[in-house]
Amino acid sequence: MNPSVIGVDVLERKIDCDGKLRSHRVLTTTWGFPDWAAMGRLKNCFHYQLIGLHPVTYASEHSEVDPKAKLLELKSTNVSLQNFISIDEKLSYSPHPTIENSTLLKQEAVVTVRGLSLASRLEQMVTNTISSKASAGREGLELIIKKINEEVRDFKSTAEVLVDDMKNTMENLDFE
Repeated sequence: MNPSVIGVDVLERKIDCDGKLRSHRVLTTTWGFPDWAAMGRLKNCFHYQLIGLHPVTYASEHSEVDPKAKLLELKSTNVSLQNFISIDEKLSYSPHPTIENSTLLKQEAVVTVRGLSLASRLEQMVTNTISSKASAGREGLELIIKKINEEVRDFKSTAEVLVDDMKNTMENLDFE
């Protein structure tokens, strides 16, 4: 998980009539100012008070897992700071169409800055940050898949041992 995410609250989670898992979550994050905008040791408090911001921000995320199509879609938007900046992001994970046993990640983000000087610079900085974190997200997903595969292998091994034990027990029972 992204280290700037400090909390996740699930508001709704359900499986619809098509078998898709749909979730709505609120993410609590800490996004500081970039180093070039920070003011030394006052960086974590003074500049927030100076311009009326709080270091904790919130985002709304809707996700859909379609097991039949093997598709995961995430759509998120910031809730905090919408008067200054809006970030609408969409991630889509699906089987790669040409590379077997691979996942295709499509990422889109629309960043809009309003009412601030250096808006284009800030938009570019946010876009670059989103882009650089995409590989970390992919690595995180790969780690989760690896962990699930390990758990499935462990479960299979345990189940095989239990089945063998049951067979041996049944063979040794005297039904007379």
